[in-house]
Amino acid sequence: MDGIYCGPPPLPQNLWASWNLDPVLIAVLVGMALILRREPAGLAAVAIMFLAFVSPLCALSSALFSARVVHHVLLVAGAAPLLALALRKSPTGGISLPFAASTLVLWAWHHPAAYDLALSNVVVYWLMQLTLLGSAVWFWSAVFTAENAPVERLLFVVASFAQMGMLGAVLTFAPSVLYAAHVMAPFEWNMTPLYDQQLGGLIMWVPAGVPYAVAAVVLARRSWTRLTGSAAC
Repeated sequence: MDGIYCGPPPLPQNLWASWNLDPVLIAVLVGMALILRREPAGLAAVAIMFLAFVSPLCALSSALFSARVVHHVLLVAGAAPLLALALRKSPTGGISLPFAASTLVLWAWHHPAAYDLALSNVVVYWLMQLTLLGSAVWFWSAVFTAENAPVERLLFVVASFAQMGMLGAVLTFAPSVLYAAHVMAPFEWNMTPLYDQQLGGLIMWVPAGVPYAVAAVVLARRSWTRLTGSAAC
């Protein structure tokens, strides 16, 4: 089961021909779409996963660390909250445990040894993807659970982005290349491996905050609407 799941790093001129047509993956995504066909959020989550795993972004993430960061942000801050909304499961307990688990999973998979292993072994690759997505769905399900206090939910959304931003800062200011999986391919894309790593860190540090900001605004509006509605009664 060794090898890069998304295929070898593509050259720039071959990128748009580098679709991942894995029949098992496509069957799973189609099955999810059928199960969630009545849930707009669920269908949007499937579309995001199609972009991450089937489109040329999958192949590009084999070449560039910055593309892999986009891939991971799409999973944990795009598909995961949408799946949490679609599944409507309310985990027991507070938000602390799922927050800690999702944070640990994100940081652990960006340890150089774990990351390089995931990109060289298909089984470990899917373990990475499923644990990133699963822990993020658990976190977002807890955030969207009405039983948790509104202020607590907002604070954990901010904290979740803060820890991702901290990881992004570590990657941005690292003095050397951390990932052996991306020491050669970035040169084909007219960038050095260190620049590619810094770009990935910046993406994780700044643009990745947009979905968290949207979630915070939505939660704040819902809380305000509930508060004003209760006051009116």
